[in-house]
Amino acid sequence: MSGAHRFDLFHFLLSRLTVVVLAAAFLLGAGATHPTTASAMNIQTVKSPGGIEAWLVEERSVPLIAMRFAFDGGNSQDPDGKEGVANFLTAMMDEGAGELKAIEFQERMEEIAMRMSFEDGRDAFYGSFETLTENRDEAVELLRLAINNPRFDADAMERIRGQLLTSLAYAAKDPDRVAAREWFKTAFPNHPYGRPAAGTEESIAKITRDDLENYRRRVFAKDTLKVVVVGDIDAETLGKILDKVFGDLPEKADLNPVPYVEPMKGGALRVIEMPVPQSVATFGLAGIPRKDPDFIPAFVMNHILGGGGFSSRLMEEVREKRGLAYSVYSYLQPYQHTAIFAGGVATKNEEIGQSLEVIRAELERMAKDGPTQEELDNAKSYLIGSYPLRFDTNAKIANQLLGIMQDGLGKDYVEKRNSLIQAVTLEDVKRAAKRILVTDNLITTVVGQPKNLKGRS
Repeated sequence: MSGAHRFDLFHFLLSRLTVVVLAAAFLLGAGATHPTTASAMNIQTVKSPGGIEAWLVEERSVPLIAMRFAFDGGNSQDPDGKEGVANFLTAMMDEGAGELKAIEFQERMEEIAMRMSFEDGRDAFYGSFETLTENRDEAVELLRLAINNPRFDADAMERIRGQLLTSLAYAAKDPDRVAAREWFKTAFPNHPYGRPAAGTEESIAKITRDDLENYRRRVFAKDTLKVVVVGDIDAETLGKILDKVFGDLPEKADLNPVPYVEPMKGGALRVIEMPVPQSVATFGLAGIPRKDPDFIPAFVMNHILGGGGFSSRLMEEVREKRGLAYSVYSYLQPYQHTAIFAGGVATKNEEIGQSLEVIRAELERMAKDGPTQEELDNAKSYLIGSYPLRFDTNAKIANQLLGIMQDGLGKDYVEKRNSLIQAVTLEDVKRAAKRILVTDNLITTVVGQPKNLKGRS
């Protein structure tokens, strides 16, 4: 606010209020619109004086900074019997740190229009940080405290525990969440991926301060840390921030080994009774790892089959032609220790059986015949044309680049990606479809009061 002395007091206060409101709008809206295309980005590799590496995209048009980071581990590192530790920790990271208790910490964040949040995945613990340039130093200090010196005060823990237990109670009545949870439990028995990521009432009740701190000390380490920063900052300044925030963490994580696993073979149909007017189904199979040569063809295939919204075959056959369901979809999800092809559908109890029969038939038809040339051309055109939309804000750029970094695809993937899509042929898609869509292994979980369900045990 240089030059503020030229304004009278009213205009000064009004201008400060405008900055805060706009800052909140920017941060809540996921950051500034980015004026460059994905292929034109200059992605720098920054190495801090302490040896911490990050990717940086300088964007000086708006005084905002977005950081995304991740540590390997995620909820697959939850101790046995303490499922939900990682999820519990995500909710505690802004509940006070250093000398600041929860209310003081959160008030300080609000005062400087800073945004910080955390999330647990199957394989990683994620952090998100956004700040105005003018408040950068104070925001970075709060982030440093949260990462290195969270308080885990007893009153905050009990308040968050209550929120988590309430969330679990709601989730137990949500057919979508129950179907997804039971699918993973069925597909990956006796494996961390088969455990409930959010925990159970019993496990959440048992989690202690020591459990949170032990997880943090084991997982938050420099050897698995990946960081991406986009915005109004240069490489030298970022290097100093990396050391300030992450420099005191352990050199190496102490992770429990997680074995590679494939979804259970032989197929399964599991029904969970719930008194609701419609049934929800989750279905899935083994997928293809991210670095497999057939992943990109499989990605295109999935777009045609169920990932392309209203243009997809499943939507056409299940909704448009037969009116069986409002929504049906599929997706590919590679994890560090497995890969899945999965999807879902929701419809009336009386029509879930027919919906699943149509879905199975479409999977088999794609595996047998593949797509048409027109379907392939349309899918490639859409996937190539829509890719820049993933990079139209600083926050989106950071999210995309962090995923690319985690997958080990290299900085040049942003430039190569569309050419990889363009190179996919009909034979590539047919090959990928035959590898994945083996319906004898289809695992399906149905929640509701389904009628006319074939193969129900």
